[in-house]
Amino acid sequence: MDKFSFETIKVCAQSGARIGRLTTPHGVIETPVFMPVGTQATVKSLSPEELKENQAQIILSNTYHLFLRPGHAIVKKAGGLHKFMNWDRPILTDSGGFQVFSLSKLRKITDDGVEFRSHLSGEKLYITPEKDMEIQNALGADIIMAFDQCTPYGTDYKKSKEAMNRTLNWLDRCYHAHKNDNQALFPIVQGNFYKDLRLESLERTLPYVKYGLAIGGLSVGEPKSIMYEMMDTIKDKLPNNVPHYLMGVGSPDCILEGVIRNIDMFDCVLPTRIARNGTAMTSHGKVVIKNAKYKEDFTPLDSECDCYCCKHYTKAYLRHLMVADEIFGARLLSIHNIRFLTHLMEQIKDAIWHDRLLDFKDEFFTKYYGSKETPEK
Repeated sequence: MDKFSFETIKVCAQSGARIGRLTTPHGVIETPVFMPVGTQATVKSLSPEELKENQAQIILSNTYHLFLRPGHAIVKKAGGLHKFMNWDRPILTDSGGFQVFSLSKLRKITDDGVEFRSHLSGEKLYITPEKDMEIQNALGADIIMAFDQCTPYGTDYKKSKEAMNRTLNWLDRCYHAHKNDNQALFPIVQGNFYKDLRLESLERTLPYVKYGLAIGGLSVGEPKSIMYEMMDTIKDKLPNNVPHYLMGVGSPDCILEGVIRNIDMFDCVLPTRIARNGTAMTSHGKVVIKNAKYKEDFTPLDSECDCYCCKHYTKAYLRHLMVADEIFGARLLSIHNIRFLTHLMEQIKDAIWHDRLLDFKDEFFTKYYGSKETPEK
């Protein structure tokens, strides 16, 4: 019996969005799903127990960072990521390709692989598709990503096509180098912001799609309208028998627009990153808790939220913690923001069940952004 399966259990008559059930060796994930990011085998400042309390079904870790520190050999010796970090639910690891290209100032890309310097030590390192599979096989996540080349917004057509072809070549090498049957390999569609390249990338990727498919190279600085246009270009050609993962997206508007465009999985560092800077996502929009108007506000951060933060603490206390640079403040806001997004996914699924996702989107946008229109920024 296959360790992985995916089934659609409900399609929204109003929007075409779906609820699915993705089975993995470490549990069943109900999609659409938001995946908190635990870059270095931890979601910053939060324990596994807190993540579970806030309904996180699956988390993401980063191959590049774990390759540099502590090293995949140590994680493998510990029994794999699940045992190493005490997380018994599913894990996804990204390939590290985006970090190689974004964090390393000195790098050399060839068809064989990428030579780069560690942003930590300056050490010269080399990753090929085969090496990437070796690292991810050792880490032992349930879902792993093929090694790809992500090009930034504004890259010209020629370079975008070269990167797309290289990504496809690397995909074939990843496919043949992948050796762990307990892991599902997801290919990644690239093509920058050229419709013909996106369609070609998807078409040539399909033969490698067994368990799921990722869409990369979006949410990299482009206007949101262009991101949605790229998603619209390929949404009707995505295979229905596997989940679709939009990489690096986590704002409420993009999640809703993504689900409507046939996306099942999302991840982003956004909720914990903005929490550390003192910003919360609430049912009535963003709250910058350091603002002086909250100094004597003894109401909960979000009266509609059931998280630990909102049940026990006030805006005034949260503001005090953040102004005093106390780590507990960042922890509480991180707990809240993670729960806000997992609750949003629950609301989205409820709307799909009742065939009213487009209505819910309008209601949510009006309440959160003050308008039914999709925010551009």
